[in-house]
Amino acid sequence: MQNSTPQLLPIGIGERFQRFFQLESASGILLLLCAIIALIWANSGAREGYEAIWHQHLTIGLDQLNLRYSLHEWINDGLMVIFFFVVGLEIKREFLVGELNDAKKAALPIIGAAGGMLVPALIYTAFNNGTPAIHGWGVPVATDIAFALTILSLLGKRVPLGLKVFLAALAIVDDLGAVVVIAIFYTDHLNFIAMGLAVLGLGILMVFNRMNVIRPEPYAIVGVLVWLSVLQSGVHATIAGVLIALTIPATSRIDVRDFRKDVERLYKKFLVVGKKGQTDRLTHEQQDIVTSMVLKTEEVQAPLERFEHALQPFVSFVIMPLFALSNAGVHITGGLGVIFSNPVSLGAFLGLLLGKVTGVFGASMLSIKLGLASMPRRTTMLQFFGTAIACGIGFTMSLFIANLAYDSQEHIDDAKIGVLTASALAGIISYMVIRAGSKQDVDVNEAEEDSKPAHA
Repeated sequence: MQNSTPQLLPIGIGERFQRFFQLESASGILLLLCAIIALIWANSGAREGYEAIWHQHLTIGLDQLNLRYSLHEWINDGLMVIFFFVVGLEIKREFLVGELNDAKKAALPIIGAAGGMLVPALIYTAFNNGTPAIHGWGVPVATDIAFALTILSLLGKRVPLGLKVFLAALAIVDDLGAVVVIAIFYTDHLNFIAMGLAVLGLGILMVFNRMNVIRPEPYAIVGVLVWLSVLQSGVHATIAGVLIALTIPATSRIDVRDFRKDVERLYKKFLVVGKKGQTDRLTHEQQDIVTSMVLKTEEVQAPLERFEHALQPFVSFVIMPLFALSNAGVHITGGLGVIFSNPVSLGAFLGLLLGKVTGVFGASMLSIKLGLASMPRRTTMLQFFGTAIACGIGFTMSLFIANLAYDSQEHIDDAKIGVLTASALAGIISYMVIRAGSKQDVDVNEAEEDSKPAHA
């Protein structure tokens, strides 16, 4: 009897990861350019113009039923919901079919991410305990996946694929941890009516999932209503993106074998109904067959993967660059020396630059020593250490949490200076260390080749 169980995310994991890695790498370069532009702009004679643009208010709606926010708020509370939606899809995919779907494979990135969140939070707390700025302990806990993967991409094939997969998986676990931190610790007073409406909307989306609805429109319509409810609930609106993502089906309606049979049958029918001597125009029957083929291609793709594939370029090349432009423009007064005299800047700076590498590398090595996990294949210790340093690139999530953590604009700016400086140094140092580790790996391989006996 033919097995009709739908296949889970049919595209190969390796091929999908390579596409994801290349996209994130290109996005990281664009993010860097936008961050540099924002910093220069905010510290130039055009500073007032920079601030005026992001504080310009936009209204959507009619009469009393409208939303009025500044452009900065629309980006952080609106567009970033789509960013968090894609993050949610990535998290769900990794736990279903990626590096996090098996306890042995998941142990290293999960333990590494846990250490990489705990130690930075403790370092920040040590510098700000007993002050109003203590609430910003969540600023240095997250890794920016786009920038971190960009560092590895610059080294090309000298970096083993297993190390890239480890970093991506760790950053995704890191994102999940940051989402939990935002939801629990950076939530205002709750509006239970709005929360009830959000839960109702999520329930409807789960019904769509159970019914195996594959079209994006129903999810988009109800998803907007969930976002509006969460926006009014006191929970930060971006959490809606992650929650909505978790309701998206991860299985296809038909399996690959049935898809192939259906398409072959339709194609044969397409040829039969064609007109003799037909060149560039389809008959009505052929148009109907082509439409059926299109529907079949939708049915064989899991909605989770289809939505992620469609939204990832928009998130990577529109939303994240806009976020960088609007959030990285910090006016620096007194020079970068302020980092070492300000507990907020110093806590964020050392939390990322020192805390991340200590937490990620230390927790990972402990898990390997205890036999809970294993080192990625063909990875040298120096390469792994350099990757742990790359985890100190905070940027997107760190800047986002900074906006939520403080009531004082001065504290927000201080934290951002610490984040940006630490991220820049972490990127440079990690590149140099991983490059040295990669050269070490090449030397070892060459030595092994030289030691092999020559064939007669």
